[in-house]
Amino acid sequence: MFKINKQQPIKNLEDHFLKKNLPVIRIGDNVKVGVKIIEGDKKRVQFYEGTILAKKNSSIKTTITVRKILQGTGIERIFLVHSPKVDSINILRSSKVRRSKLYYLRNLKGKASRLKQSF
Repeated sequence: MFKINKQQPIKNLEDHFLKKNLPVIRIGDNVKVGVKIIEGDKKRVQFYEGTILAKKNSSIKTTITVRKILQGTGIERIFLVHSPKVDSINILRSSKVRRSKLYYLRNLKGKASRLKQSF
């Protein structure tokens, strides 16, 4: 007898909505994420620029945590990479890191929070 795989239709549906033109995203990259915003009847793209602290992979549910410093206060935002609201992801610079999660950057300020650039 054949075993019926109940996950196959879900996998096929998820593959349909995956974005194909994404750059290779790594922890420690400085990125500029374009987010689609609807205000009334107007649509525009707002950019959010910061460092990737964490990345969670699970096909269509892939998320990245981006942190930026605004007026001395750290702001983190989690983006669903394959979401239709995420318009674009541009990598501005890459950094050499030895951790998979950079949560220690939350406790650092100023020059101490810099990461070494990789070329």
